[in-house]
Order: sequence, then structure tokens, then C-alpha cells
Amino acid sequence: MKFRFTLGIWGVLIAVLFFSGCTGTTPPVQTQTPVPTTAVTLTPTPTAVPFPGALALNEYATFGSAGRQGKATVYQFEVKSDYNWTSPSWNSPGQQAAASQPLGLQRGYTMEKPRAGNVFLFLYVRVLNTGTSAVYAPSAQQFVLSGNGRMYNYTSVRNSDVVIDQVSGTQYDYQIGRGGEVGYIQPGESNRAEGYLIYEVPAELTPQDTYVLVNLDYQNQAVWRLAGNNT
Repeated sequence: MKFRFTLGIWGVLIAVLFFSGCTGTTPPVQTQTPVPTTAVTLTPTPTAVPFPGALALNEYATFGSAGRQGKATVYQFEVKSDYNWTSPSWNSPGQQAAASQPLGLQRGYTMEKPRAGNVFLFLYVRVLNTGTSAVYAPSAQQFVLSGNGRMYNYTSVRNSDVVIDQVSGTQYDYQIGRGGEVGYIQPGESNRAEGYLIYEVPAELTPQDTYVLVNLDYQNQAVWRLAGNNT
């Protein structure tokens, strides 16, 4: 009798264990619903242009009023690692000794070299009087280079009679006869002031990031970009 009772108890326990999942039966795997993903498009942030709407090379900016009017442009540039120059007045022994004793006395061309990591940028500018009366021309100091957050002023040549190898013309400010100061320009194309200005700038400065700023008179300013789109 006890044996049958014991078997009955064991039968109940086995049934409970079977239905409660404690046997070796693997539980069912729940099916997961996939979550749709949304594609994200990253738009690059445009680089800010420091002088939007800057003029391109050989575009003119006007200044003045009434009969005293003019226009100016930056029409060309070139970069040189060095340049050779000569000057009849500076090449005299006395002039050379006073200007640069370590250079020694020499005749003919002298090589001009920039500081380490720099180059020379030659800027060619032109100013015309389009009115009927004489007009002030912007001085050489008013043409300033801007690049990579820095400003650069031009470096003057030694004398008005300096001739640079493979560079035509003379320094712009000597065209207006005052050696860097403001001078008059008479009406007419033939009286234009035209020439180069030399800037010493870092070699890594690119034309796309280089601008020319000028105060043409007390009311008018202009900006040129040396290369690239100006919008």
C-alpha cells in the first residue's frame, strides 16, 4: 500500500516538473520585429568667404565724383622665390657701401631673397582718371594684401630707377611721382598710373585665399580676389 502511495507521489512530481519546464526541453525563441533605420546625410559646413563679392582680376572699381573721377584695378600677379634687380644710382660704390656693407661692392644685378619659408608676390595695379580734372591716385600704402587672417604691406624697391630682371615697368608709386605718397593723375588713358608692388608672404599662402584691399578715396573701398570664385 505504501509502495503504491509512493509511486503516486512520484508521478505527480514528474508531471509538475514536465509542465513547469524544468526538464531538458528548450524554451521557444521569441521572434523579434526588425526596427527600420533612417539614413542620415551629413552636409559639409561651407567655408566662410571673408570678402564675399570681391572683384576678380582685371575688374575695375570706380571712385570720385563730379569731374574728379577715376577707376582702379589689380590686373595680374606672380609669385617668385627670389628676383634679380639693378639700379644705376644704387650700384655706385658709395651707395652700395652705405646701404648694405656685408653685401660688398658689386655691379650689375643683385639677388633679393625672402626670409625662410616666404616668397615674393608681385602685384600689378593700374589707376586711370576718367573725369575731366586731375584726381588723386590711391597711394601704394593703400594696397594691402589679406590672407589667412593676416595683413601684408608692400616692400619698396631701393630707388625709382630699379630694373628687375624679367619684370616690365616700375614700382607703381613711382609712376605717380611721389615715391609712395598720393599723387595726381591727369585725365586720359595715356596718363594712367601703372606698375608693380612687391609683398613678402608665406609660401603656403594660396591665391584662392588672398585678397587685395584698397581705400580708393575717403568714400570708396574695393577688394580683389587673386584667384577662384568670389561668390
